[in-house]
Amino acid sequence: MDLGIKGKVAMVTGGSRGLGRQIALTLAREGCNVAVCARNAEGLQPVVQELQQYGGKAVGVAADITAEADLKRFYDETVKELGPVSIVVNNAGGTRGGRDFATTTDKDWMDTLNINLLGAVKLVRLVLPGMVERRWGRVVSVSSIFGREHGGALSYMTTKAALIAFSKHMALAYAKDNVLFNTVAPGSIRFPGGSWDRFSTTNSPAVVKEFIDHNLPMGRFGWPEPIGEMVAFLCSDRADLIAGVSINVDGGQSRSLF
Repeated sequence: MDLGIKGKVAMVTGGSRGLGRQIALTLAREGCNVAVCARNAEGLQPVVQELQQYGGKAVGVAADITAEADLKRFYDETVKELGPVSIVVNNAGGTRGGRDFATTTDKDWMDTLNINLLGAVKLVRLVLPGMVERRWGRVVSVSSIFGREHGGALSYMTTKAALIAFSKHMALAYAKDNVLFNTVAPGSIRFPGGSWDRFSTTNSPAVVKEFIDHNLPMGRFGWPEPIGEMVAFLCSDRADLIAGVSINVDGGQSRSLF
């Protein structure tokens, strides 16, 4: 299927590995010119080279999305090297500090809020005026099934739910301008260096098997490629009636009916 996004400029945060890398590669395969950022500059160049193999332009920018100046530099370098931005994928995220109420400090709360929500808010603030002016834009944010139902660290669950709420509100406000906001909610996705990879390598095979048996109906952890395909679809003209939704990509892991 031709997604109709050849030549569009896309920005992907947290794009040096895992889901961000796969999302960027999928968009590049569809003909987008892609900019990726990550805190670790060393991990960006191999991804840029992979992206360029699809024939388009690509740029990597070392940037921390929790630092407003870094986000502005990421945006400015993208526009300078690739042109006006039509697609944004807010992928960077995680948990900082404690995992339950008793161990999560005020700093942990703010750090997790910054990486899971406020970084996305600030990047949208930069790209939105141009999208509205050109009457075409796609913003897809990577939340989690644990932003839709119970699971994971307290601060992670709360801030990923906030990201879904932000995207819903923005979707209703800007659908009239053909700027569409949506989220994807992955389940337990394993990739090298990710949290589920660490879980699988630091625990006994029996513990890992028990987790899989109780939580993953497909009998295995998820993998990045289906996330990339779903994000690319939501970024396309083929999804031009989809706005304000949160789509689970989890192999049936989530328990909610909605």
